[in-house]
Amino acid sequence: MAGLDTIDRNIIRLLRLNARISTTKLAAEVGLSPSACLRRIQMLERDGILRGYTALIGQASDASAIAVIINITLERQTEEDLDRFEAAVRQHPEILECYLMTGGADYLLRVEVASAGDFEAIHKGILSRLPGVQRIHSSFAIRNVLATRLAKNR
Repeated sequence: MAGLDTIDRNIIRLLRLNARISTTKLAAEVGLSPSACLRRIQMLERDGILRGYTALIGQASDASAIAVIINITLERQTEEDLDRFEAAVRQHPEILECYLMTGGADYLLRVEVASAGDFEAIHKGILSRLPGVQRIHSSFAIRNVLATRLAKNR
């Protein structure tokens, strides 16, 4: 985010914490008038710095959700294989995040489940059927230490 000044960085930081913050409140937090703040937001959107806003969906009881981090290795890494895999991943809302990676695995995925049995169903019904998958390595998180995108409204 080179080229951004302190105000832009503060706007981004505050929107990460609460994308639904009013322009008036955001402006007060960063020391701008509401109209100047709105112009900054629009500029950040136009320049592709702010690419969108999303709702993060939790389970009924986030405390009981088990995060599972999954490393996927594909048989081949051609552009066509990567595109097919990514298109298939987008069809499954159970997969909350997907990252193309460097290193030992091609992709890192995150899902949340209520039990090991729920993960087994995702493993058998979704992960093992994704196109081009050679290896699946899954790790269950013990607890969440930091999740800035999940910060509660202040």
